Amino acid sequence: MSKTFSSKEIQNGWYEWWEQQGYFRPRMGDGETFSLLLPPPNVTGNLHLGHALTCAVQDAIVRWHRMKGHKTLWIPGTDHAGIATHAVVERKLLRETGKSRHDIGREKFLQEIWKWKERHGHVISQQLKTLGMSLDWSKEYFTMDEALNSAVTQAFCILYDKGLIYRDKRMINWSSALRSSLSDIEVDNVTVEGPTVLKVPGVEGGVEVGVLAHFAYPVADSEERLVVATSRLETMLADTAVAVNPADGRFTHLIGRRLVHPLVKDRLIPVIADSFVDMNFGTGAVKITPGHDPVDYEVGRRHNLPDIDMFNDDGTVKMGLPLVGGQNRFLARQTIKEALSVLGLYCGQSGHATTIPVCSRSGDIVEPRLKDQWFLDCRSLSQRAIQVVESKQLKIFPDYNKAIWSEFLNKTMDWCLSRQLWWGHRIPVYTCTASKQRTCAMSEEEAKKKLNSSSVTQDEDVLDTWFSSSLLPFTSLGWPQQTLDLEQYFPQQMLETGQDIMFFWVARMVMMSLELTGKLPFHEILLHGMVRDSQGRKMSKSLGNVIDPLDVVHGITLEALNRRLEDGNFDPREVSVAREGQRKEFPNGIAACGVDALRFTLCSYNFKNMNVNFDVMNAESKMRFCNKIWQSFKFIFSKLPADFSSPPKLELTGAEDGTDLWVLSRLSHLVKVCNSSFLSHDLHHAVGALQYFWYQELCDVYLEAVKPVFNGADVRHQETVQHILYHCAETFVLAAAPFMPFLCEELFQRLPARQGRAESICVAPYPQPEQFTWYNCYLDTSMAKVEEIVNHALRLRKDYSIMGTRSKLYIQSDSVEYVELLAHHGTCLQALSRSDHVTLVGTATPLQGCASVFVTPDLSVLVDLKGCPLDIAKEVDRLKNKVFKLENEKSQVHEKLVKIISKNRGDTPQALRLQSKIASLDTDIKSMSAMMDTFLQQSNVVE
Repeated sequence: MSKTFSSKEIQNGWYEWWEQQGYFRPRMGDGETFSLLLPPPNVTGNLHLGHALTCAVQDAIVRWHRMKGHKTLWIPGTDHAGIATHAVVERKLLRETGKSRHDIGREKFLQEIWKWKERHGHVISQQLKTLGMSLDWSKEYFTMDEALNSAVTQAFCILYDKGLIYRDKRMINWSSALRSSLSDIEVDNVTVEGPTVLKVPGVEGGVEVGVLAHFAYPVADSEERLVVATSRLETMLADTAVAVNPADGRFTHLIGRRLVHPLVKDRLIPVIADSFVDMNFGTGAVKITPGHDPVDYEVGRRHNLPDIDMFNDDGTVKMGLPLVGGQNRFLARQTIKEALSVLGLYCGQSGHATTIPVCSRSGDIVEPRLKDQWFLDCRSLSQRAIQVVESKQLKIFPDYNKAIWSEFLNKTMDWCLSRQLWWGHRIPVYTCTASKQRTCAMSEEEAKKKLNSSSVTQDEDVLDTWFSSSLLPFTSLGWPQQTLDLEQYFPQQMLETGQDIMFFWVARMVMMSLELTGKLPFHEILLHGMVRDSQGRKMSKSLGNVIDPLDVVHGITLEALNRRLEDGNFDPREVSVAREGQRKEFPNGIAACGVDALRFTLCSYNFKNMNVNFDVMNAESKMRFCNKIWQSFKFIFSKLPADFSSPPKLELTGAEDGTDLWVLSRLSHLVKVCNSSFLSHDLHHAVGALQYFWYQELCDVYLEAVKPVFNGADVRHQETVQHILYHCAETFVLAAAPFMPFLCEELFQRLPARQGRAESICVAPYPQPEQFTWYNCYLDTSMAKVEEIVNHALRLRKDYSIMGTRSKLYIQSDSVEYVELLAHHGTCLQALSRSDHVTLVGTATPLQGCASVFVTPDLSVLVDLKGCPLDIAKEVDRLKNKVFKLENEKSQVHEKLVKIISKNRGDTPQALRLQSKIASLDTDIKSMSAMMDTFLQQSNVVE
């Protein structure tokens, strides 16, 4: 074994061997089945820490089931990521050729996307392999594969024929940059506290947001004016009413009157009364734009108002509108402001805290618009999804999500399925060129037959990416064909994913599976929180706190992190802020921690919490733990003879002392905690137990305790300890393998082979509690007392500067339990306390020349100072200096306290803190004085 642990060396070669041996494929047999679908990462990008958390948790669960002998399938795949891929390739096309997709046409643009996919689509799969994910790659899919494409079409047609899919004009999110509708998850809500400039595609200098513009509507046939406030001044061209609260006495006389539109002279708009208006916001009068605001749309429906769509798909104003026809919507804002100012109707502006919807893919400000789209009626589907959770057919962890699930689904809106893109599953609806009749069909030929027409056109739109993703639990297994995989692995046992997509993906999978297959897609839902930085902030490139999981694996310098910012497409000011953020977050860059340390770190967090605050320092700590495991294995191997052979099962020989039995008790406890943690999905408890057992119990206690055994002459006890060490080492790597597969495989292979052992840790049996029957609570309690005595003894040695010497240790007590304690753990106590002898004496026995500490009313610990190489005069002088400094500090604190008391403020928090400080200093002075007395007594003994 190399001198130190090297993650790079350990990781090399194992994954390829695992794949070649087929360990990741289901093992045929009579065992239980466990199947799980990896949430498909987008084909566009690289893994981020959220992916890494998902993968680390899922792989640990999958490996545990595989080691339990279950027929285990973990399905990999990638999502075509309609909008994301579309945006990436379109930007690339514009950058390289200066052309847009519209310039080259649909067919050629799709060819460009497929080229891009072939070139980059394998990157994320390779990263998953680097992280050691035990996916069955023979089942890998891509959501645009021919088989899945056909399945998506089939699903759409079934739902269409049932009347669940329909076309209607509804309010949707619109990206002018992409010229497409967006799902809510593709909209980032950016909060601003006041006037702020946002960068927006196509608008030089950005757009000012966080501002309320005030302007007046003249009242028809009156000299009066009604002032309104708006954050989107340009939409006043689509106003069809102004609303006031019926209880607001300021405007009662205006209700039912007409207002003159200042820029569209032939338009009169009514003043309406509606209780939704907040009388204390803005001016108390609200402009109503049903065509461009969801709330206004509902108001418009209540009051029978017309709606006006004033924008083209590219975000320009329609040509029929005065002054600004053809202008970009944000340039139109300034033109309208100037026009209203000329008319004397612009009344100024004020700062306004608000939330701006921004397209996550393009950075464009999202425009609410009324558009004809394809929708899925979700009313009955959502009620069935609620019912299966309430009836406990479907379990959700953590439990609090059940209430959120029901609340959301009870309010769910119909799902907007269509996207105005070219990349994706094209909507299989065809229209007869002559009759304009529509039908849904699997192919153009089928559509022609259905419509009895020789000429049909297919709908131009594609489906929302989440539609195909919602079908994956069964389409990834071959649906609609009745395949063997579908029969064996559907429904799946579990879905594990982030809480943030519970409704965008998880709920939709449940709805679609129940409707299309009549079955649940899975029996359990396990949700994890959002990964944030060490300070709890959302990870953002602009903050410089984004962590690439592969940087944690391989390491990266601060300079290299800075260069990434400079190579990205950032505003210089953003780069400066992000660079400073990186300097604070990663002052020394990120150390190369390796895959095992990263995975162990991710699983050490309680991922069920809403937020998972990731700190690279924790990963570095886990890397040191990996090194500790490596070093202690080297020690264990050094104590095993070259011809060492272990029986299949450890049998007690009678040569064990109490410490040997104690470590087996703790091993039994470890196995129980690990298994119960997997069953309850609390993996952080298993990680904590593994680390505590290896660090505190095996290394700090047992390995130190058995060193004297190997220096002694009791060969039988030595052989017993060798078997216990082997058993502890083997059990530990088996228990830790789901979290640290590379390190555990390496050490598993280095352990001396025994009969019947599996050829790889991937398929070795996971330790089960019924195999570890050595738990003994009495030994746990007695060892806790040993550790208490050891801690006091070592503290005395440190206080008296004799850590490097071995002298007698006395346990002074009249309790019989310490007789038993020495009988069980005498060797251990002597080794850990660094003593050359341990003696139990009664309280009546006088002991001279010892440093002592009172532990409990019936126990004192004493360390013999006689014979220790002490310069007593020097030690007494050192203590006198300490006491002198403490007395001075106490005097200064006392003076402050007297001043406070003199002002009758003796019960203030500051006074109480000073009193507490004086009490603490008194304790320290008393302790130092007692030590000086001990040294002086020792001096008399020596004389």
